[in-house]
Amino acid sequence: MAIAEPAVLVLEDGSRFTGRAYGATGRTFGEAVFATGMTGYQETLTDPSYAGQIVVMTAPHIGNTGVNREDVESPRIWVNGFVVRDPSRVVSNHRATGSLDDNLLAEKIVGISGIDTRAVTRRLRDAGVMRAGIFSGADAALGEEEQLAAVRSSAEMSGQNLSGSVSTSEPYLVEAEGERIGSVAVLDLGVKASTLRYLSARGFDVHVLPQTVSFEELIALQPSAVFYSNGPGDPEASDRHVELLQAVLREGLPFFGICFGNQLLGRALGYGTYKLAFGHRGINQPVVDKATGRVEITAHNHGFAVDAPTDGPSESPAGFGRVEVSHVNLNDNVVEGLRALDIPAFSVQYHPEAAAGPHDANYLFDRFRDMVLENQASTGSTSEEK
Repeated sequence: MAIAEPAVLVLEDGSRFTGRAYGATGRTFGEAVFATGMTGYQETLTDPSYAGQIVVMTAPHIGNTGVNREDVESPRIWVNGFVVRDPSRVVSNHRATGSLDDNLLAEKIVGISGIDTRAVTRRLRDAGVMRAGIFSGADAALGEEEQLAAVRSSAEMSGQNLSGSVSTSEPYLVEAEGERIGSVAVLDLGVKASTLRYLSARGFDVHVLPQTVSFEELIALQPSAVFYSNGPGDPEASDRHVELLQAVLREGLPFFGICFGNQLLGRALGYGTYKLAFGHRGINQPVVDKATGRVEITAHNHGFAVDAPTDGPSESPAGFGRVEVSHVNLNDNVVEGLRALDIPAFSVQYHPEAAAGPHDANYLFDRFRDMVLENQASTGSTSEEK
């Protein structure tokens, strides 16, 4: 096996980590974040929520099971860069159709291997997420000051609206499985394939819509409910999606949002959002359901959070009645879910659809289905009408 070319990871604070090129060579920039999952690297790479980010994998061995056609969450890799310690030299899985390094190379993803990812993670955990760059090939030979200047001149995540780069350009339909109970309009802000499968499995015809859709176009579908997906970027840069959601809530349509959708529900209800120093990423975040006291181990990828009172119900500043924080992160008390008490709307900050697991929160899709059925019963509508 040929020895890979030199590469270097440069953090915004000047920290440098020298290793070997992994995947494509060249230079790439993004917000450096660490993901703590022991499994699911293919789902992570193809999750549109990671657009704009350089992902550091804390698990030391990556690539053992190769890649396949079933585990992707979208048609392409979205991360800006990929950082691993020990890439597997062989693929050992009967489902594999190729190797991870070949996949990275084919999709022109610049990565780096052979560095101490524990040290990178500790640096990010101490100082917070920051901009970074990976330089390999000819770019690895650039002067240290030139590399650092390039990192510091790259875009920051705050203020970025990335929905347009990850959303579908055309609407499409995923038909309901089994008994149809209605339809759901999904605003694609970076939706994952597993989300659509779970909604379809609950009896919904799933209308996946571009992030540019207007309220008039959405309501013309006569949906039984509306869903906002996960996605990358700063919720403060998505005022248009907030205004769309406020129109949906005034219409009385049931709403469910996850991750970015939770942040946008928070803003639609009149609360603020803020950037977390470290963010939550990986598949081992403990979250408590305040109504039941049940602790769920959940999958996360978010760098922003909702600023809402956690000590009891509060009045929506935007006039949508009472709202309570339904879930809280046990590590840092960050808001992990919202539930409107006077309108049919709720959301969670984490990923209940996580295909790589854990599946503790998958019941939320059942809760959404039940909410839609209750709304149909109270309004006298039927699945045939919607």
